[in-house]
Amino acid sequence: MEWAGRAGGVVRRHGGTAVSAVRRAWRGPGRERDLTVQAGKAAFAACLAWAVAGWWLRAPVAFVAPWMAVVLVESTVYRSLAHGLQQLAAIAVGTVVATAVALVLGDTMVTMVVVLPTVLLLAQWRRLGSQGIYAATGALFVLTDGQVSLATSGARIAEAVFGAVVGIAVNALVRPPVYLRDTRAALKDAADEAERILSAVAQALADGEWEEDSARVWHERALRLGRLVDQGRSAIGWSRESMRGNHRGLGAGGIARPGKGYDDALAMLDQVAVHIAGVTRTVLEIALHDDEAVRAGPQLTGPYADFLRHTALAIGLYGQTRFAETGTEQTAERALREAVDELRRSLGELHRKLPGTVRDDPDALATHGALLVQARRLADQLVQD
Repeated sequence: MEWAGRAGGVVRRHGGTAVSAVRRAWRGPGRERDLTVQAGKAAFAACLAWAVAGWWLRAPVAFVAPWMAVVLVESTVYRSLAHGLQQLAAIAVGTVVATAVALVLGDTMVTMVVVLPTVLLLAQWRRLGSQGIYAATGALFVLTDGQVSLATSGARIAEAVFGAVVGIAVNALVRPPVYLRDTRAALKDAADEAERILSAVAQALADGEWEEDSARVWHERALRLGRLVDQGRSAIGWSRESMRGNHRGLGAGGIARPGKGYDDALAMLDQVAVHIAGVTRTVLEIALHDDEAVRAGPQLTGPYADFLRHTALAIGLYGQTRFAETGTEQTAERALREAVDELRRSLGELHRKLPGTVRDDPDALATHGALLVQARRLADQLVQD
């Protein structure tokens, strides 16, 4: 009965996840709603293709049309069109080769042995891209159908063309997918995490409670921050691709394309992630030392914590102004400028405090100098933006 309990726990856990996803899709725009819409569109495209090819025209191989329609309701309109052309070419190649060889040899098994290696090699052709495998699919459709004929093979290619047209048209005309919201969310997630990391380090430095375990956690989070920025870079690519051939980006009321501002924000966050990793690495190295002379004293950690706190605030405000759903708010822009001014002030305070804390100790000079270098790099990146 123990396995039944474990199975029930798994079912409840996954069931709860599914219910939560449904609630998020119902509640508002987001990834879950986008997936739901795309699934509904694929089902609609398949039904439409079958209604015309199978129910109305009674085509001999009508199943090919809904199958093509389903697989070509892709994540972007551009991808639907590009993959549709590649898939049709692959299916046509496989169908033609299999039909020709089958008519010559007259034996299905022998034909399969000859044709499949050939079409699988053709599937590696660069111009067919990821759709090359459909050359083998087209060949198998021919060879497993029982009786090979030119008419049936021609109808199969025609049905594939019709299904592709239906799938591409549905994806392009019925709420075509746009991933600009995902781009905003990905970049804002990176900015928010950068703010949280710096706030945590600043608080610990101000309280004098920064030990090895805490410093290691901060550094690990800083390294993961780079992956969040990479997700933002990928999201920008998806957003731009989703606007190609997308009517929702046209006209006065269209959705704005991700422009240079997103590239600038990505470059800034990329550098910020590098510098935060440097800050946390330096703090971790200091925390690993037993020598009290190497550890920064309160006369430096106080101003340094103040600097990190203002840096975290500036990054948070940057995320609010650059990645807001409804555009940049003037109040947030003013707050960002004020935060940058405070950032400059706190950096200047660090410069003034450093000579008095270092004295003539070379180890302390190296430690405090490393902290100051990382602080200057982080401030320069934010101030120049």
